[in-house]
Amino acid sequence: MNIRFYNARILTMESRELIKGELWTSDDRISFIGTPSEEEISKESFDRQIDCEGNVLMPGFKNAHTHSAMTFSRSVADSYELNDWLYKAIFPMEAKLNDSYTYTFSKLAFAEYVKSGITADFDMYFHLDGIVKASNEVGMRTVFCSSANDFGGIDRLEDEYLKYNDAGELIGYKLGIHAEYTTSKENIAKAVEVAHKYRAPMFTHISETKSENLGCIERYGMTPVELFDKMGFYDYGGGGFHCVWFNENDRRIFSEKGLYAVFNAASNLKLASGVPDVSSFIGDGVSFGIGTDGAGSNNSLNMFKEMFLCATQSNILRDKSYSVDPFDVLKAACCTGAKIMGLDDCDILAKGKKADIIMIDMKDPSMQPESVFVDNLVFSGDTSVVKMTMINGKILYENGSFTTVDIDSLYEEARIKAGEIRA
Repeated sequence: MNIRFYNARILTMESRELIKGELWTSDDRISFIGTPSEEEISKESFDRQIDCEGNVLMPGFKNAHTHSAMTFSRSVADSYELNDWLYKAIFPMEAKLNDSYTYTFSKLAFAEYVKSGITADFDMYFHLDGIVKASNEVGMRTVFCSSANDFGGIDRLEDEYLKYNDAGELIGYKLGIHAEYTTSKENIAKAVEVAHKYRAPMFTHISETKSENLGCIERYGMTPVELFDKMGFYDYGGGGFHCVWFNENDRRIFSEKGLYAVFNAASNLKLASGVPDVSSFIGDGVSFGIGTDGAGSNNSLNMFKEMFLCATQSNILRDKSYSVDPFDVLKAACCTGAKIMGLDDCDILAKGKKADIIMIDMKDPSMQPESVFVDNLVFSGDTSVVKMTMINGKILYENGSFTTVDIDSLYEEARIKAGEIRA
């Protein structure tokens, strides 16, 4: 399908400047960005032409760490801190899950994603076939990260890596483990063997809480980052999720190895896990992405909230406003997240890149009066400003309506299945 977006302003993310012009898509790719001549327009055959009315086209957000199917646990056990939340509430419910449940609850998350401008998610979960089905039906771009641990998954790691990296253009898979504290040293070593065999990057929850960090030091005499580095976990790249309790040496290792830190500010605040000094990561040359974590610990899947918190939480630690440039945060949300997931064709808007595009409604009150667009978006924007979401050249959400989801039927299905899980 060929679509012409005209009368647009475009934030390519190659710079912070808005350019006026047009953007054309052909099937799943961007075919033109700029100001065409009348002759160029007349030579094209468009299936649809959309007047953007001065609104902004930009790359979609990349949710660089989430557990999509955990929408079943939204607003459940909200008073718990992380350890009790996991072991008393979440793990017992997760024991009831199957592909049918992960299909429904992931589909609900995907609807929330596209409504809020998220065009790809880095999803750590299990019962993956149900999630693949939901991704393909909705049109969501999903890259899995293994959650293997002592409870299971280590022996399936290689098979899953091969299977889901050959599961269609919307699906990918990265190696990893759930966390150091849920995975024995023996099983970590088994996972590392697979990574070395395929020369592949690895990811994991890491240094999320103070007790996790101290526990690893007590067990092995080093932080989780130092342990993984020593074991060859990061020999072919990768990164970690949360990264709250990093010390200077941890950041040095991440910087020298070109690893990615993914911050999940809302979840960390809600679970009292702590606050990372984002400005220190930037100063030490660590690339970072942004994720929502799951709906059970956030509770929303809202990248606008995450961007605001990522841009401001260091202010308190530094006693300094504007300690993190909002454009750095927006780059993390749009571009670096794509690099983390291996989606190199989805990072910016340019000819030949994937048509993963969102439209920002500049007539929304939160975008007025117009001043610095990036600052407005990061500091005052919310999901209401997303007017359209396109993934792989297909419009999935437009002007308040979903094109691939029967949303009312989905709500009823999720309500019934949530009752079964929580019983």
